[in-house]
Amino acid sequence: MAVDTHLESAADEMIVKENKTNVSKGFRPWWTDNWRGILSEFVSTFLLLFLGCMGCIPIDGFPKNPPLYGALGFGLIVLINIQTFGHISGAFMNPAVTLSAVIWGNLSVAVGLAYFVVQCLGAVVGFGALMLMSPIDLSGGVCTTQPHINHNIYQAFGIEILLTASLVLINCNLWDPVNAEKVESNPVKLGLTVAGLSVAGGPLTGASMNPARSFAPAIWTNTWNGHWIYWLGPIIGAVLPTLFYKYVWLKIEKVKLPEVLPWTENNNSEA
Repeated sequence: MAVDTHLESAADEMIVKENKTNVSKGFRPWWTDNWRGILSEFVSTFLLLFLGCMGCIPIDGFPKNPPLYGALGFGLIVLINIQTFGHISGAFMNPAVTLSAVIWGNLSVAVGLAYFVVQCLGAVVGFGALMLMSPIDLSGGVCTTQPHINHNIYQAFGIEILLTASLVLINCNLWDPVNAEKVESNPVKLGLTVAGLSVAGGPLTGASMNPARSFAPAIWTNTWNGHWIYWLGPIIGAVLPTLFYKYVWLKIEKVKLPEVLPWTENNNSEA
């Protein structure tokens, strides 16, 4: 009996310690567990603008780079960043995709807002660093996103919505529990997706699909032609497909809990 009493008191002490630990964790500021992800989003978005827009600098002897050059460049940089930072923060590099992740439930609102701020900041710093290191003056509009000269503003707006919706649907597909074990090729999938959408929409709107990507060059070059479509278009293109996928396409199978037999409960109570 003495041994049993000792074991019970030890078990009680362990339960009390565990409860205290859980309570203390509940009062930890949210950023203490997320600062690595926040820093990761800053660095990855910095590299997206710095390296991606580097591919838009005209090559010597060419007044303008071949159409596929910038599209493939951005796609491959996205591939590199997701491979490098994906396990830390998700490597969203995009306020629209971040909003989609918040709606999906992958991110809290607080972390999503922090990602949004550092993504915009990282993009601005990244393009600013490129301007300092570029062999030519980029203030003439290099790497800015603007509607095609023959498009009216609403046509460009619709294109940005559909391009972003296509990108977001791919992300929702990868977040679907059905594909939870198929993550090895995600960098390739998303990199090629961005490259493909950029090839399709680049000549028409610049294929931004990313408010931070358009905001940074606009800040540094003072180019604001139709800039609102590169915020509102991606936001709409993120919200609608995410809600549709989550509440229409997503199939959640109910897990049947194991049945607890009465004799098991009795034996546990007697022990």
